Amino acid sequence: MYIPDYDKALYFTLWGQWDDLLVLMVRTNDDILSKKIESFLHAFHYRATEQEVMNSHEQLLHYIDHAMGHTPSVTMMEV
Repeated sequence: MYIPDYDKALYFTLWGQWDDLLVLMVRTNDDILSKKIESFLHAFHYRATEQEVMNSHEQLLHYIDHAMGHTPSVTMMEV
């Protein structure tokens, strides 16, 4: 089963699976997604203010939502 990177990123972000999100950041072919994940994880671990964490989290979710709207949906076919 193929699960697009955006679905994975959304799942890992919503459930707080930062290690998996880090692995996805390294493996994805989407450079913008990788940078958004990097920005969020950096703000989360080395935050100066809570507002920075919230901003980077919102930017990541906004980009995932935008990218999912422009990605063709995958249909499951029975074999």
